[in-house]
Amino acid sequence: MTEATTAAGAWVRRFHPAEDAAARLVCFPHAGGSASYYFPVSRALSPRLDVVAVQYPGRQDRRHEPCVDDVRRLADLAAAELRPWCDRPLALFGHSLGTTLAFEVALRLEADGTKPLVLFASGRRAPSRHRENERVHLADDERLISTIKRMSGTDAAVLADDELLRTVLPAIRADYKAAETYRHHPGPPLACPLVVLNGDQDPEVTAEEAEAWTDHTSADCTFHWFPGGHFYLNDHAPEVIALIRDEVLNRL
Repeated sequence: MTEATTAAGAWVRRFHPAEDAAARLVCFPHAGGSASYYFPVSRALSPRLDVVAVQYPGRQDRRHEPCVDDVRRLADLAAAELRPWCDRPLALFGHSLGTTLAFEVALRLEADGTKPLVLFASGRRAPSRHRENERVHLADDERLISTIKRMSGTDAAVLADDELLRTVLPAIRADYKAAETYRHHPGPPLACPLVVLNGDQDPEVTAEEAEAWTDHTSADCTFHWFPGGHFYLNDHAPEVIALIRDEVLNRL
């Protein structure tokens, strides 16, 4: 790990510092994911954007810390850690669980007077849409492993190593619990614009569930559909990264 990544503190990873960038992008990982998932995004966008990624407790270098299995608690902690990073225009990107967390963090930042340039909501239905039958976090290890393999979001090396996979299961289970037990508390919508991205074959997000994001902002809300499933962005990284870059820079 480089000095650039450790200097940011436990919650924030900054792989390619871009001190002269006009804006900063904050990235929130999916369930079971880590900040390193966004290393390629950081590399591609630096130095145009200063990219930082949030590292949740209970994984990688934070693996000895207790996991947090509640979105609002995670949002409280993450927002507090991100406030020193609001010294320039800020954009937020989340995928799956990370989208819900980014939304809750955006609410807290706006309440403190920091309006994000834009929130990118990827691979997640609108906060007001939940599914009562989601119980993966209560399943046994075998079903949980089967689920994450089907979703194709976990590193192939981890999936291939049964012992390693089982060591990360507590963090994955905590993340699934956070995602599945989250319920939106009605309140004022965000003031920042939303850009919603999804795979057109994603079983986790229907068109209606995605379109409901319009209820969560008083600004504009635009939609982008890509070929693929829940992790469509793995197959369309150049297009997604270009979209992020253009949306952020055009809003400065």
